[in-house]
Amino acid sequence: MPQFHDLDPLNIVWHGNYPRYFEHARTALLQDIGYDVPQMQASGYSWPVIELNIRYAKPIGYLQKIIVEATLVEWQNRLKVQYEIRDAASDEKLTQGHTVQVAVAIASGEMCFVSPAILFEKLGVPLP
Repeated sequence: MPQFHDLDPLNIVWHGNYPRYFEHARTALLQDIGYDVPQMQASGYSWPVIELNIRYAKPIGYLQKIIVEATLVEWQNRLKVQYEIRDAASDEKLTQGHTVQVAVAIASGEMCFVSPAILFEKLGVPLP
């Protein structure tokens, strides 16, 4: 639910706050599969966001109840997470977007062109 400090002078959520809402949903998604930031670091990888896309359909207002969903749609060579923000009362779509993250080996700082085996293990899917 957007708070007063999330608003711009027009009393709608400032566009720069949407990535924070995405981040909360992505964190919950990654925690559900047991591969959030601490587990990523322990496995020897960081996963920086390299792309962010947002399509604003309708503004979000002060204290408007919203639902933010994150869905993992790609994982073989990168993490692509799709987001949708909907009004909790009407289920109307307000915003959609996606982020892309890549695996970077912490020890070498090198980007991986294929997602590491640990991700496939956490997802319960076979290696390609």
